[in-house]
Amino acid sequence: MNQLDLSYCVVNTNGRDYLLACLEAIERTHPTGLSHEVLVLDNCSDDGSVPAIEQRHPSVQVIALERRTGKAENDSMLLRTARGRYALLLNEDSELHPGAAAALVEALDAHPRAAVAGAQLLSTEGERKACAWRLPGALASLAGVLFLHKLVTVQSRGRRTRRVGWTQSSAMLVRREAAAEVDYLDTDFFVYSDETDFCKRLDDAGWDILYVPAARAVHHDQLTNDQRSARRRIVEFHRNRDLYMRKHHGTPYRLAVRALGALFYLERSVAATALPGHDAWRYRVHLSQELRPRSGEGIREAAEEYNRRTRIAP
Repeated sequence: MNQLDLSYCVVNTNGRDYLLACLEAIERTHPTGLSHEVLVLDNCSDDGSVPAIEQRHPSVQVIALERRTGKAENDSMLLRTARGRYALLLNEDSELHPGAAAALVEALDAHPRAAVAGAQLLSTEGERKACAWRLPGALASLAGVLFLHKLVTVQSRGRRTRRVGWTQSSAMLVRREAAAEVDYLDTDFFVYSDETDFCKRLDDAGWDILYVPAARAVHHDQLTNDQRSARRRIVEFHRNRDLYMRKHHGTPYRLAVRALGALFYLERSVAATALPGHDAWRYRVHLSQELRPRSGEGIREAAEEYNRRTRIAP
């Protein structure tokens, strides 16, 4: 099987319209001179996503799952299937700007010991979003308590490519050789902290993680507008952050970080009651889950419920 330069790897779950926009952006912005393929893993959508791809983008390779699985498992399947030296992981609601793929490829070409290059993410309105951070730990948690999070923990700033702790996988170029070395993403992470753990393990193996501000991509972040799933997403966020801490740190350290995290959310829940435009309820839910991260039902349970409802056996 001949190796290509670049594999675009898109995960989609019921995001038909966003997905079509994502694929159109890939077509518009792909750099000339690089051989490529486009793969879409459809996570058991029921909104007509697969027929729409087949009709409008017949050259796209579709992996259509018959049951819903987690993001880490989805991305790992794509990385294993891809034929490119590099694989550009994308969410269905991500749209590449012109030059983004080229800038990410150039960054990894210029840094042979770099495994990951993350793009600068933009909101739907075009505003820069935090998308690269210091790895979770006591320093990052203490910075949050002291209201220094943006200064100490957020690393997606500046105009030059720089090393960072981890980058968001909504538009993240991966050197497949490095991904194979660490056995891809850990599927114990259903969603959230999966890319954090991936970057941590790559760093432990001697690979660098890069933030590339010259590469830009819109991330519409469709789920932030879905208030019905807010609690499930918060449950899943804390469950997987706790899994990350259990995996990489001992109990005393993990409990200290949890205490700092609880203080962080307590401070903000109190402040939100007095400040307009801040959601005190959301901070209170975060606080509750920080204290009991393995309680409640998250996105994993929603997927399991969907699979049961559609009578799809594991």
